[in-house]
Amino acid sequence: MNQYWYFFIFFVLTFAFALGLILFVALVRYKRHDYGDKYLPYECGVDPVTPHAREQYSVRFYLLTLVFIVFEVESIFLFPWAVIYDRLMIFGFIEMAIFVVILVLGYVYAWKADALDFRRSFD
Repeated sequence: MNQYWYFFIFFVLTFAFALGLILFVALVRYKRHDYGDKYLPYECGVDPVTPHAREQYSVRFYLLTLVFIVFEVESIFLFPWAVIYDRLMIFGFIEMAIFVVILVLGYVYAWKADALDFRRSFD
């Protein structure tokens, strides 16, 4: 049991050192006093329309965003295929053709479901 006292002492010293650093930083840090425009939400340099940042958006906005992200991530899979296209031969071509067909079918479905209608998305 005597051999473990070193670990206990190391633990206590490490804990004391960390606590001491936290207290030291709390005492000597720069205390900034925010006032005025610092508490307003930022809207691209334009004065805020509402006094708070909790504004409600249409769910269609989020659906449009999700559709965009899904199609962007799926299109990333085309780049590695294009790099090694000559080594994949006909199997790689058929596999990517199936992938593109599924991607196009998903795009057509999103189009028919009005998920890509920009005019109604931001109501």
